Amino acid sequence: MNLRSICSEAVRNISAGTTRAAWFFLVMLITGALLGGYEAMSIVQLEQEAITRISSDADTKALIGASVDGQACDGLEMVHNGPSLAGAARAAESITASSTPGMELPAYEVTPGFIKLLASGQKTANAASPSASSSSSSASSSAQQGATSTQQEVNETADTSGIWISTDVSHDFGLVKGSVMQTNRGDMTIAGVFSWPNDGRDTRFAYAAMIPVSASSGEFTECWAKQWPVSEQTNDLLYSTAIVSGTGGNTTVAQVNKSFDSRYNAYSSYKNRMTVWLPYVSLAVGVIAGVISVRRRRLEYAGALHVGQTKGAQLLEMTLETLIWAGLATIACLALLCAYCWRMSADGWMNIFIAACRIPATAFAGAMAATFLAGLSVRESQLLRFFKSR
Repeated sequence: MNLRSICSEAVRNISAGTTRAAWFFLVMLITGALLGGYEAMSIVQLEQEAITRISSDADTKALIGASVDGQACDGLEMVHNGPSLAGAARAAESITASSTPGMELPAYEVTPGFIKLLASGQKTANAASPSASSSSSSASSSAQQGATSTQQEVNETADTSGIWISTDVSHDFGLVKGSVMQTNRGDMTIAGVFSWPNDGRDTRFAYAAMIPVSASSGEFTECWAKQWPVSEQTNDLLYSTAIVSGTGGNTTVAQVNKSFDSRYNAYSSYKNRMTVWLPYVSLAVGVIAGVISVRRRRLEYAGALHVGQTKGAQLLEMTLETLIWAGLATIACLALLCAYCWRMSADGWMNIFIAACRIPATAFAGAMAATFLAGLSVRESQLLRFFKSR
């Protein structure tokens, strides 16, 4: 048989229903779509969990209980593989607005690095909003890419020409970026507004004003560092910003938002997810489908060999048939998974898609390999035995 005859015979078997291609197509489609979708959904949930932690400052740690060198603290973001953002803060004299003389507004003097950290919280919160939900491919890598792009935006928007106020202060006083606030310390320009929700993080800044000062303007009482993924190196770097003094103190590194588990590890969560074994399940389903597709027609195959069909032509014919029903099912699965990942991932949808598409791909590979190997086991000498056991 020439190649054209083999291909036409395979197409005729598909169209006539001899191969039961529709049933095998559905098996492969359901396996790939359900298992692949479950894998994609699991990784999207891990990604959302990571983004929630970042937007809630669960990845931010603070050195407290010691005097802090502001320049050393701000310089932590320059350390290789160190924090992406870092800044120092200290309590300052309260501010009293001229419009509310009986009300004092807590104020803190902060370094430029701390302003960047506040601005990053606002940017990440926007990126993690529901509208945005429209080394391997993992939730941690997707969130890390988002954190990198957010940091670039923060460096451009962290204005230190005026004070920063929380959203609650902004609402109560009717102030926005660029407004001028008349206070007992003179007119103060609002350089920015930061979000500080009550979600478990330090509540002092929920209703406060941040006054940017030079990092070299004396000692500070706290050093904050934001790093994703969180590393134990962050603790050592924070301790290195403390100024050694003769007085004893209860110096410690604490998590800014205590409502989250400090033992969280994004990479470990990805590697140990429940769906990590699904590619092996889909491979088994593909192998079973390929074996069944050959075994149910082994009498036909043995008879074809008896009347003169070569083994090579037969293997090519059954492989082409499997390629059609398994290939079409895989393409359909990939299209569905691509649409789901693109719609549901907040960032890095391609990484999630690559992880999810392994499932229909392994099912396809299993079906193709099983068909070929099962076809090799069919011999002309088995014709009589197949005929008796039909």
